[in-house]
Amino acid sequence: MRNVGQQLLLFVKGLAMGAADVVPGVSGGTIAFVSGIYIELLNSINAINVQAFRLLKSEGIGTAWAHINGNFLVVLLAGILTSLFSLANLMQFLLVEHPLPLWSFFTGLVIGSVIYLLRQNPPRRRVEQLMFVLGVVIAYGISIAPAVALEGTHLTMFLAGTIALCAMILPGISGSFILVLLGLYPVFIGAVANFRLDILIVFAAGGVIGLMLFSRLLSWLLSRYQILVISIMCGFLVGSVNVIWPWKLVTDSVISQSGKTIVLASENLLPNEFAQAVGQDPLTWLCVAALAAGLVLVLGLEYIGAKYQDQSVQVD
Repeated sequence: MRNVGQQLLLFVKGLAMGAADVVPGVSGGTIAFVSGIYIELLNSINAINVQAFRLLKSEGIGTAWAHINGNFLVVLLAGILTSLFSLANLMQFLLVEHPLPLWSFFTGLVIGSVIYLLRQNPPRRRVEQLMFVLGVVIAYGISIAPAVALEGTHLTMFLAGTIALCAMILPGISGSFILVLLGLYPVFIGAVANFRLDILIVFAAGGVIGLMLFSRLLSWLLSRYQILVISIMCGFLVGSVNVIWPWKLVTDSVISQSGKTIVLASENLLPNEFAQAVGQDPLTWLCVAALAAGLVLVLGLEYIGAKYQDQSVQVD
């Protein structure tokens, strides 16, 4: 049972996950992984099963609610939805007006998470080290893959929802970025903007099915091969830095139906190269400070989380 302080911290983690899902290239799963709630989130999703409905029928809502870890899911979902509805405009503003420090902050989050996770789960065996390298290669390969253009039919949107929501809970890979690679991001944004229920329903249906199946696979893998899985996930995080690197030269982009610019291809630059190629101030020191803030935030969240965990153990 979480106390008020722990529930507030969980709500803040939900806010961070929602804010990350607003940004193409940043995964809400990354934030869950960074903040130490990833495994509990997977287990809670997996608990929504036939047994939960049997408990609801035989023992009542209280037992079923405890079975699915309902308080955890509600508080976390409340944070995610609050962030999506209240911070979306702020995130879009920061992406347009202050992109360099914002992406630097996300880079700091990723670096901090990798440091923490590798310290807690060091890949000592050769196979674990190979999994880390494989994760880097996969995430980097996805980040540089050329975009395609699929037709936005109900079937393709159903399949896209299945893949995108799986990616959203996989650290290092953004669901919205997967939609960009499939050429369906403009279709999805257009459906949201125009409130096309047919597209949104089939997308959500595919997402729920994919999420329920994929979360079970991840839980099974983590229960048996935890170090291997964490090694490859850390590799995903490292490979994802290519997506969120602040100083970029856009080489290909399109305008979505909602009027937003969707970057299809870009080239990472050093700050001095960025200044020469783009003609803008790279804001090097501000970006370094933002990166440090992201790093400190990750380690600070983990410190607070460990402190609350120690207190709960003492109480028990």
